[in-house]
Amino acid sequence: MDSRTGEDFQRLYQDVFPVLMRIAYNITGSTDASEELCQEAFIKYLNRGDSLPSPDQAKFWLIRVVKNLCFNYEKRKMRERRAYSRVLNEPARTAETGELEYIKKETNEQVRAALSKLPKKLRDPLVLREYGDLSYREIGNILHISEGNVKVRVFRARVQLENLLDKEALYVS
Repeated sequence: MDSRTGEDFQRLYQDVFPVLMRIAYNITGSTDASEELCQEAFIKYLNRGDSLPSPDQAKFWLIRVVKNLCFNYEKRKMRERRAYSRVLNEPARTAETGELEYIKKETNEQVRAALSKLPKKLRDPLVLREYGDLSYREIGNILHISEGNVKVRVFRARVQLENLLDKEALYVS
């Protein structure tokens, strides 16, 4: 079945786009960037020379593409931030929007920073599980590893993430 034609593509888009957005947002932290990266993934899907035989394979392919696009986006943004910081020699500014929003934003930034410190082989399954709401089997299909290996990596990632966040809390106290 070629899921790139008309109704099939529309169904695939409606089913997969929300998952892709959650994954992209939790990697990039930007709704605008996430939407653009998800759209880029669908364009890449439509431009594929061959079709994928099932909607599930199309979904897994799109998740891999979005994940890679997001990680490339984050690398590019990090390089830009370093360059701006060097040129301007000025720390990043944060908007003052109320205490609760500030705490949420700072917590999200700490979690994202801690996530970025995890090894890629642990970070990817954790992001797909927690932010993509994917099953262990789906993650295994995406990363080409066994379901058991996914469970082990997610567990180890959570332990390491907790340790990183605990260390961060010690420095703040």
